[in-house]
Amino acid sequence: MPNPPDLAALLESPLARDRDADSMQRQLHERLKRAILDGRLAPGSRLPGSRALAEALAISRNTVTAAYEHLAAEGYVQPDRQGTRVTELSSPAATTTTTKRPRNKPPGSPTTAHRLASIQPRTAFTEPDATFRPGVPALSHFPATAWRRALDRAIRTASPATLGYGNPLGEPRLRAAIAGHLAIARGVRCEPRQVVIAEGAQEAISLCVRLLSNPGETGWIEDPGYRGAKSAMRAGDMHMVPIRVDAEGLNASAEDWQKHPPRLVYTTPSHQYPSGAVLSIARRLALIAEARRHGAWIIEDDYDSEFRHTGEPIGAMQGLVPDAPVLYIGTFSKTMFPSLRLGFLVLPEALLASVRAPLEEMLRGGHRHEQLAMADFIESGQFGRHLGRMRRLYRDRQQALRLALTRHLKVPHEIDGGYCGLHLTVRLPPRFDDRRIAAEALRHQLAPVALSSFALQPLPSDNGLVLGYGNTSVELFEPLVKRLSQLARAAECGDSGSGA
Repeated sequence: MPNPPDLAALLESPLARDRDADSMQRQLHERLKRAILDGRLAPGSRLPGSRALAEALAISRNTVTAAYEHLAAEGYVQPDRQGTRVTELSSPAATTTTTKRPRNKPPGSPTTAHRLASIQPRTAFTEPDATFRPGVPALSHFPATAWRRALDRAIRTASPATLGYGNPLGEPRLRAAIAGHLAIARGVRCEPRQVVIAEGAQEAISLCVRLLSNPGETGWIEDPGYRGAKSAMRAGDMHMVPIRVDAEGLNASAEDWQKHPPRLVYTTPSHQYPSGAVLSIARRLALIAEARRHGAWIIEDDYDSEFRHTGEPIGAMQGLVPDAPVLYIGTFSKTMFPSLRLGFLVLPEALLASVRAPLEEMLRGGHRHEQLAMADFIESGQFGRHLGRMRRLYRDRQQALRLALTRHLKVPHEIDGGYCGLHLTVRLPPRFDDRRIAAEALRHQLAPVALSSFALQPLPSDNGLVLGYGNTSVELFEPLVKRLSQLARAAECGDSGSGA
């Protein structure tokens, strides 16, 4: 067995003395652990006795003993009758040679991480306060006081049992409140037992993919369309087929059904993201009929449907016909606030028996007080009043943004996005590089998203900017649009845009 090393020398520098006993113990523990991992304390080498090391370091023997015990508990050392030895670690320790070790390389076979890496990073999300960022509601207008009262009531009246996991499918009270709200506001046909609480729309989409598809099966996605749906299908090893979107929404042809029959069809019929198109009633009924004929399931993401700024609300596709093969998805991220992380999935009655057990394995329940507070918020009428206020606010903001774009965007453009939701889409001629404009805009604390980044198979017409107005004040629109206009002109002529 190797002789005890000179630990005082191996510890590189004296322990700091202006610390309490616990801090001295942590220092010694970290130094010894690092020496073992670095290979300076070789496997099998015997450490000095606690008394000898304490005298060498001029510290308390109890400090050394506690550090040794901590290392032993973690498996770095092994006490025996002859003292304390360094354990033979399962992974090779670093050597003291200067030989350059090869870097870890990713495996040659495809992995989930590699598939997801092919999606363009959402760089705008690194700037939470940036203007024109799509998908962010008017956070400063949220009724925080009313929400705090709902949370207080939930915590005050709930039993200690609510600190546990709870029903994996969600709190029964919230599921009932959502079912009631959807029946009135969206024309959704469902019972509370059909509602599943998820952590936002993204988890709900992922649940649909995991429950209803096998690797290699075909999934249709809108093109251009929501990138989160692409992420979920990629993670599920699905074969994605992009279906073009026009002024009437998803445009699936008879040839598409014949050549690429899908297992899942993802669509945003009430307010297509990002074009803003509304799926026409003829296409809705045809999609349902063809899905039934081919044994496919439709994932209806009811994106931004609560914020329609003109005319009557457009009802959900799920409620058009009885027993439609539609899984309906919604979220409170836009109607409440994103960090709440509450969404929901409405399952068709025909699926309940077969998916309940898998769902209970996938989900564990949680956010129980927030769920109870959300139920209270809906039942008390606060949610409905909040939606009414936000509809008026977003209607005014969209009108103001349209006016600012018409007046100050001095490049050829067309405004899409419909009269709904929290964003407008500005289409630009292909000579204006939308990704370059978006990257330059971010340097100026503006966060529009390039339209082309939403398409799997971009066309020249898929060039433009998606502008969120939900969390941007009206008085900022004119100067911000002027800035975008300068950046667009710079991108066209090849300038850097930094002086715009």
